[in-house]
Amino acid sequence: MRRKIVAGNWKMNTTPAEGVELLKGVAALKNTVPADVELIVGVPFTHLCSVKNEAAQAGIAVSAQNCADHESGAYTGEVSARMIASLGAQYVILGHSERREYYGETSETLNKKMALAYGQGLAPIYCVGEKLDEREAGKHFDVVRAQIEEVVFQLTPEQFGKLVIAYEPVWAIGTGKTATADQAQEIHAFIRGVLAEKFGAEAAAKTPILYGGSCKPGNAAEIFGKADVDGGLIGGASLVAADFIAIAKAF
Repeated sequence: MRRKIVAGNWKMNTTPAEGVELLKGVAALKNTVPADVELIVGVPFTHLCSVKNEAAQAGIAVSAQNCADHESGAYTGEVSARMIASLGAQYVILGHSERREYYGETSETLNKKMALAYGQGLAPIYCVGEKLDEREAGKHFDVVRAQIEEVVFQLTPEQFGKLVIAYEPVWAIGTGKTATADQAQEIHAFIRGVLAEKFGAEAAAKTPILYGGSCKPGNAAEIFGKADVDGGLIGGASLVAADFIAIAKAF
């Protein structure tokens, strides 16, 4: 049985105080979520210390949204994996489409970040996904395969066992568009097949693959009902505690 995960990506939203209140709202409703569903909140760096106690008491895991591609040194403004781990985070989101698009992150960069994250005991939530023009050109399978082969295939079997994959159709992030449940299942199954080529079918069958494109309370149950969809990486809806919980209850 694969893990069921609903992870919120708060992105660059809320002040630390507002984040604590949001986390309290999620924590207050957590007992309505099935016990086998793991909740994760991906918070800004500034919030990691503020939310950790509340999250720990509620049994909610904490994730950073990124980490630096260097261990330490003269990299003004960067935050290292060691710093993140020292504040009690368990996860880090890597390879998000916004990081690739706006900040030029490449597979080479992400390989460095993955190694540093694992070195500090952080479990990466690694994002893959295609843009609208790539899907319309029928290249979505090629794009996703490359993102997996260039980064995930560099992991050891032990590292792979701790990985969470998030498929995010870039054309459905913040646009209100959503992949159909059948489209989500198709590419999730494809991803699992690619993972099996490197790590074997048994290991691939245990890997959680989350859907990350405009998932909301109204469509979560249909999407999560598909065989290879193990939860969601939730953006905007994670900023409203009741919506985030409603998605988690969709299982």
